[in-house]
Amino acid sequence: MNLEQLVSSAQQGDDDAFYKLMQTHKEKLYRVAYAFFRNETDALEAMQEVTCRAYLKLPKLKQPAYVSTWLTRIMIHVCVDEQKRKKRSLASDMGSDAPIRDDTDTTDLRLELEDAISRLTGMHRQVIILKYFEDLTIREIAALLDHPEGTIKIWLHKALGALRKDLGKGW
Repeated sequence: MNLEQLVSSAQQGDDDAFYKLMQTHKEKLYRVAYAFFRNETDALEAMQEVTCRAYLKLPKLKQPAYVSTWLTRIMIHVCVDEQKRKKRSLASDMGSDAPIRDDTDTTDLRLELEDAISRLTGMHRQVIILKYFEDLTIREIAALLDHPEGTIKIWLHKALGALRKDLGKGW
């Protein structure tokens, strides 16, 4: 059974087909979630939320050929929503509306880069993750985020500039 037939069966209520569909995409979805959260617990919770949302919204999917893009887009929305929720929760716990910034002094370059990426604005962070962690092309990112390729290029350029500024010339 090919992917489109699997989606069609799942849309008609075949739970086994939906399970196979999610199994087919679980690794890619997990990588996206892990790139956002950098911890297994939050990534797995995001996977659960995506599975639930996909199950509820699958009948509305108009083009079964784009199910992978559709699922990835759901994952990005779940991750962004969760990050916003955590930021609001943390800010209210501290009694301040000031943005939270983690300035850990670390010598580990990877952690320093991850921290810098986490400080990027939402769309800039998404573009960096999709381009460099998921190895998508500009065209694929544009289709996934539903924006023109030129806009994606601008966001990528600004995100890289912000990373360079944040990390300094040694990068």
